[in-house]
Amino acid sequence: MNLIEQFLAHLADELGYSALTVDAYRRDLGQWADFATGGQPDRLDPLDVTQSDLRQWVADMARARKSPRTIKRKVSALRAFYRFLLVKGDVAVNPAARLALPKPSRQLPVNVRQEETVAILDAEVPADSFAGVRDRLILDILYSTGMRCSELIGLKDADVDTAKGELKVLGKRNKERVIPFGPELAGAIDAYRTLRDSSPLTSVSSRDLTAPLMVKDDGKPLYRKMVYNVVHRMLSMGGAHASRLSPHVMRHSMATDMLNGGAPLTTVQQLLGHASLSSTQVYTHVTYRDLKHNYQLAHPRAQNNKGGHYGH
Repeated sequence: MNLIEQFLAHLADELGYSALTVDAYRRDLGQWADFATGGQPDRLDPLDVTQSDLRQWVADMARARKSPRTIKRKVSALRAFYRFLLVKGDVAVNPAARLALPKPSRQLPVNVRQEETVAILDAEVPADSFAGVRDRLILDILYSTGMRCSELIGLKDADVDTAKGELKVLGKRNKERVIPFGPELAGAIDAYRTLRDSSPLTSVSSRDLTAPLMVKDDGKPLYRKMVYNVVHRMLSMGGAHASRLSPHVMRHSMATDMLNGGAPLTTVQQLLGHASLSSTQVYTHVTYRDLKHNYQLAHPRAQNNKGGHYGH
């Protein structure tokens, strides 16, 4: 097993990183190995790499117009890899530790307007349509709980208690959190379960503690692309106005609407499963943007004599 594979095994087995995260490290380190060896990654010797070598890779990515965020992620993978080699004693210094990086532009989260989300979720769905009820429930759970797409796919039937109005989610790095939800979502989940368990193809045994809550028409678990397609289609048909229409946008929408409704930042942090409060604070910029927009529309001194707005 080469050093990169040892590092990836360390991430998965000892640090408990998810398969998706480990795959991202594998891709980034693989691209670096390919660049460093001129397309012969099997010949890579990580112990013979200098900061100057890594600087050339950063410059090459910049010339290829890779975004600052992408470059930062790839260099972070290198830094983590060499920290691992430092602890093992294979290297004396981390050549990636002091690499200069382009500053990323801070992008605000994309969200769907609250009234648009509510209208889509309140639209009529045939009560006997398993696919229709399930697809709306996918959107409802994402918006009501703020969970990630991967967390929805991994949500176990046994971990959803509609009587208590709470569910347990296994998040990043296998951290479990409990998310409360209201009676409307509880009723939607109960209706979905009734339809699901009335068919031999999709029914879930109450004794199977590992069975997923959400399933396809054939009873198999959902997958990421399917969830994306469902969310994109429902938001598009509902007339949602946003630059992106994805499962993660529903997470952004939930956080934005919670803060606009007066929820403390720490509450939203816990619901989303953010390890750091700084990850949640980005949503305060979105709510301030809405506040400023509404102020300019409504306050007479925010408008000029011709009906326009100052600052535009």
